[in-house]
Amino acid sequence: MSKINPIIQFLAVVVFALGVIFLVHISILANSGLPKYDNLIVLSYVVNCLLAASIFIPIYMFRRKIKHQIGFLFMGGSFLKFLFFFLLFYPSYKSDGEMGRLEFAAFFVPYAVSLCVETIFTAQILKKWIH
Repeated sequence: MSKINPIIQFLAVVVFALGVIFLVHISILANSGLPKYDNLIVLSYVVNCLLAASIFIPIYMFRRKIKHQIGFLFMGGSFLKFLFFFLLFYPSYKSDGEMGRLEFAAFFVPYAVSLCVETIFTAQILKKWIH
């Protein structure tokens, strides 16, 4: 049996996890009588998925060359996510003078899910390649 490519495995897991959480998220909003697709929620899930992939794929591809810098690269990826938050989402969220719970959740939920998946997969790289 051939082993699944870790990049393909990561992409499948992150897309599946974000897809399931997205469906749960909009179901909770709908059941609460709130707008399902407000607060840039779709863009937030898509951007977090793309950023997770753009962070993990280079880490995996260069794992042998940069094995002692993987942690720094991972932390740099988190900085990149916050940069995207402040450039893409924050202006819209603060346009009314405050950032509400629904706006916060629209970004933070997919951010947290993608961060968990990234952390698990990056830890596997570190466990295997750092001795």
